[in-house]
Amino acid sequence: MDRLWRKVRGTFIDVIEWTHDEAPAAGGGAETLVWRFDRQDGAIRMGAQLIVREGQWAVFVSEGRIADGFGPGRHRLSTRNLPLLTSLLCLPYGFESPFKAEVYFVAMRLFTDLRWGTRHPLIVRDPEFGPVRLRGFGTYTLRVNDPGWLVREITGSQAHFGLDDIREQLRNLIVSRLADLLGKAEHPITGLAGHYDELARELRLRLAEEVQEYGLEMSSLLIENLTLPPEVEAALDRSSSRAFGGDPLPGSAAGKPPLPPPLSAPALAPPSQEPA
Repeated sequence: MDRLWRKVRGTFIDVIEWTHDEAPAAGGGAETLVWRFDRQDGAIRMGAQLIVREGQWAVFVSEGRIADGFGPGRHRLSTRNLPLLTSLLCLPYGFESPFKAEVYFVAMRLFTDLRWGTRHPLIVRDPEFGPVRLRGFGTYTLRVNDPGWLVREITGSQAHFGLDDIREQLRNLIVSRLADLLGKAEHPITGLAGHYDELARELRLRLAEEVQEYGLEMSSLLIENLTLPPEVEAALDRSSSRAFGGDPLPGSAAGKPPLPPPLSAPALAPPSQEPA
């Protein structure tokens, strides 16, 4: 009886919304970018309520083609506010019968503390040390800036699209562009730490156009560390030690010439003995 009731209730859809309460396997969770509303093969009734919460965007798709989009708010669906979908479905104005279309909800919020890192060392040529292998890691933030493009070009017909579906591709882009940037940078590897902000800003600008092809925007990017190989760090330590007098010369203390031995007090002559 319950199954029959659910089937009858799902025949015509009156409320369309995404509450983020769905199980992770169904597209819930904090790292979801796109979630498709499950209409269980039911038709959407004209006059149904579409509820779009803050930080969301709803996209209607008909036969793989993007139709109409809705921002935050409560919307009563009609042929008046679904002009593109009405045209695609060849519905006459004022048509109130149920229709079938896919509804995708897109998370428009800012995703923060996303991490990137080099899986393999980057080979950079340094004028002093020659070819050097560098590793790097950092963080970035991401948001959707073109929900229609993301649904059409990236998500496709997937019911759920999350950060895990694109994280690896973004990491590869960051690492590849970082390698190009370091290869053309004029800073010696010993001075890179003082240019992290400059390098990160240039890196984000280089990535902007490629990330836009996904309908995304990388709002910020940080380089937390570029790690030198152990042998280079050891050479720098030895150089610093000599500069600060930490590598003494043989027979000396802290690299200074040896001090002369302390002068001993003159021996006192024994008291003379006079004849009695």
